Amino acid sequence: MTRSARRRAPPVSAGRTAPVTLYKGGRYQPLGDRECDRVIDSAFEILQTVDVAGSPEWLEKRLLDKGAGLRDDGRLTIPRILAERALKRASGRVSLPGFDENRGLDIGGGYVHIGTGGAAVQTLDSETGEYRDSTLADLYQVTRVLDACENVHYGIRLLIARDMPTPLDLDINTAFACLKATGKPIGVSFDNAAHVAQVCRLFDLALGRDGGFRRRPFCMGIIVHVVSPLKFSPEGVEIMRAAIEAGMPLQICTAGQAGATSPASLAGALAQGLAESIAGTVVVDAIRPGHACIHAFLPFISDLRTGAMTGGSGESALANAAAAQLLGRLEMPSTVAAGMTDSKVGDIQAGYEKGYSVALAAQAGADMINLSVGMLGSIMVASPEALVIDNEMCGAVLRTVRGIEVSDDFLDIGNIDRVVRGEGHYLGEPQTLDLMMTEYVYPQLGDRQSVPDWIESGSRSIWQRAYRCVQDILCKEPPEHLPRRAEIAIRREFDIRLTGEKS
Repeated sequence: MTRSARRRAPPVSAGRTAPVTLYKGGRYQPLGDRECDRVIDSAFEILQTVDVAGSPEWLEKRLLDKGAGLRDDGRLTIPRILAERALKRASGRVSLPGFDENRGLDIGGGYVHIGTGGAAVQTLDSETGEYRDSTLADLYQVTRVLDACENVHYGIRLLIARDMPTPLDLDINTAFACLKATGKPIGVSFDNAAHVAQVCRLFDLALGRDGGFRRRPFCMGIIVHVVSPLKFSPEGVEIMRAAIEAGMPLQICTAGQAGATSPASLAGALAQGLAESIAGTVVVDAIRPGHACIHAFLPFISDLRTGAMTGGSGESALANAAAAQLLGRLEMPSTVAAGMTDSKVGDIQAGYEKGYSVALAAQAGADMINLSVGMLGSIMVASPEALVIDNEMCGAVLRTVRGIEVSDDFLDIGNIDRVVRGEGHYLGEPQTLDLMMTEYVYPQLGDRQSVPDWIESGSRSIWQRAYRCVQDILCKEPPEHLPRRAEIAIRREFDIRLTGEKS
């Protein structure tokens, strides 16, 4: 299937702007062209021969009507021609509006967006230094910090509010806390399909009119549609159908773990994971062709000494970069995972694991990078201090994606000659002053002082500076994008458990 055969999404409506200038990745390609094609061919072969189990009856009927096969053991076979037709009808670009209309994103084409994600069950308490169960207040506060991070473009819930008494309370309050805390695009998960309509009703109230969310779908449904290896999640597929009916953009996830739920070879894990991602496209196409769908292809890695997941390994960084390359080759809007350090604190290990994994994913052209900020302990712990440190790291990573501009102005030999024959340095040159804030990115938390100056200023670590940064953010007035009358209407209709303006 050629790229020219893909249907292009319509252009973005006039007047909507992205929060920051974004840059296109793709310079780093861990797979050669022939290797990439071979993995893609293997993925199609897996769908056609190994196939996928566990489809609900209604989905099985629709896929059989479209040309799928059914083996004696009940597994659906998806012929390559069926999968390619679904990919051709799928949108290669997805528009993600923010609740704040000026903070929307356009996903696809290799333009790199950084975001959160995960389902951490603990938070690192900055006051005590201890791990504790995460709460709704923690989710709200860390999402407020996210709202202030200029290099974090969207907010998928970082942690689970473990103080919610029922799954419905969890889904409703998670959606409300994320919405209230940031005007950026957000993403939430659902316990079951019946909750989708209620959350969308909450979003309509927030926007002030019935059908408002369908017109401005600022929240993605984060849905696991496949349980590796190669089995549809019946609950996930039902949630997909409900979200599509509600007009909600999808981010559908496959997360096989190499050596456990996917092959130990990285090539095999990539082929299986890509097959599972393509199967998701086929499902979307069977429900509503062309519906907005982003593919979260998250190849996790096992430490084969223990069988435990390792998020910070070099293999994880490599596999996720390759996943971005494969999805890009098929023009499937992509999400991969990076920044999933195995370290439990914000130490040197956290820094190097986050640094190379996010950099490789960005350089490979991932449209979205989930789990990239704020996570510790193999995505089991979330921390606002880690979030602001990672935000600064991502600014440097995005600067590397931007690359080096080469132009006549920047290669002014006459200027070099003048300086060499004159003062012998460029510090006072007009070009130096002009480029100071455009060619260079400066850290706010990272320290560049001399050792004596650092000692004189108090010898503070980056974690101490991050703590102060988080406190400064949370001491400010909360975001005001959610109108007060809308919040009152939401609280009147739903059992909202977030209390206080600065909860």
